[in-house]
Amino acid sequence: MQRIGFYLFLSLEKFLMFLPKKTRRSFFESLGVLAYYISTRYGKVVEQNLRFVFEDSITPEQIDEIKRYSFKQMLINFLHTMESRYYTPDEITQNITFENLEIVQKAQQEKRPIIFVTAHYGAWELAGRALSYKIEPILIIYKKMKNKFFENYLLSSREKWKMTYAERHGATRAMMKTLRKGGAMAILIDTNVNKNEAVKVKFLGHEISQIKTTAYFARKYNAALIPALIHTEDDENYTIRFDSEIVPPKTDNEERDIQVSMQMQTDWLSKEILKEPKPWFWLHRRFKEDYPEIYKRN
Repeated sequence: MQRIGFYLFLSLEKFLMFLPKKTRRSFFESLGVLAYYISTRYGKVVEQNLRFVFEDSITPEQIDEIKRYSFKQMLINFLHTMESRYYTPDEITQNITFENLEIVQKAQQEKRPIIFVTAHYGAWELAGRALSYKIEPILIIYKKMKNKFFENYLLSSREKWKMTYAERHGATRAMMKTLRKGGAMAILIDTNVNKNEAVKVKFLGHEISQIKTTAYFARKYNAALIPALIHTEDDENYTIRFDSEIVPPKTDNEERDIQVSMQMQTDWLSKEILKEPKPWFWLHRRFKEDYPEIYKRN
């Protein structure tokens, strides 16, 4: 059944790719509008997240605007994935610029491995591809999907972008190999995580469990921790902005240093989200591990 569904999807994809680019984009934006109206479950998740973070300081109108944009952005990310299978990397990246590139170049000149600290923010699928193709080939970590056909579809769409990948369970070896060779990887630090594998930090005003992968490997391999997010004002032209390298302490107390490092990274991301909330992936139940009660249905 999975195979049949996948091949039906491929037929639809081929049809969509015959359409003019603007028509295809309008189709995906319309799907986003449709998802907004019919997906009450995930619409509720957006509202629950926003109420949890902003409490009474956010209006119903603002919640509705962010909810609409969240569904639209989810579909646009998928559109970028689809188009990357058909267009060349140069065609895809012609409307992408890079800001503060000298931060990355400094680490490259020093021949240090790089860990790009990033998040599910804006057109993150496009950002990963452009970063890997234009600036530094990256290793990414992915979560195994139930449908192996769609998993292979997503992974194959990244190969021509100089990206390598490793499945989350057992990815440690791939990460160590990449960093030992002076390579780079990109880690999304806003995913939900098991408390037993995390450190405690404050994120968006609340204490949460946070992955410690970036902090641990940066310390072990003297890697540059470089924050990066993609921004746009019109959903057509994009800027990938690098922020100053995060330099955590390195003392005899490794556990404490890792916690401080993760707090520094999370402070950066919190600041970016609070400054411009719309592009973050509010559809994700990020706080369910520590605050499951906020997702209870009313």
